[in-house]
Amino acid sequence: MSGRFIALIAVIAAFGALTALALMDVGYSGIFLSSFRDMAGTQIFFDLVIMGVLVCVWMYSDARERGAVVWPFILMTFALGSFGPLFYLALREWNAARRPATA
Repeated sequence: MSGRFIALIAVIAAFGALTALALMDVGYSGIFLSSFRDMAGTQIFFDLVIMGVLVCVWMYSDARERGAVVWPFILMTFALGSFGPLFYLALREWNAARRPATA
């Protein structure tokens, strides 16, 4: 296993724990609605939406070059945020490690 793969799994686990705590505290709708309590939260929300769209465009392009399936990760991005790209990158690293090296 590569160091990148291990780092991605660590980030997924840590972010997953943080997300679980937030969900237990305010629920899924509470996370979403807290973004609209003031203009700063609204700005951050739309900034993350724009970033999510840009990441989805990149994932689509990258997956197309690699001949990979990307739609589950794009859907995951819109439903679960950063988990979509994180799992896409982890799977990409996993597949790269399993691919035989070409000389």
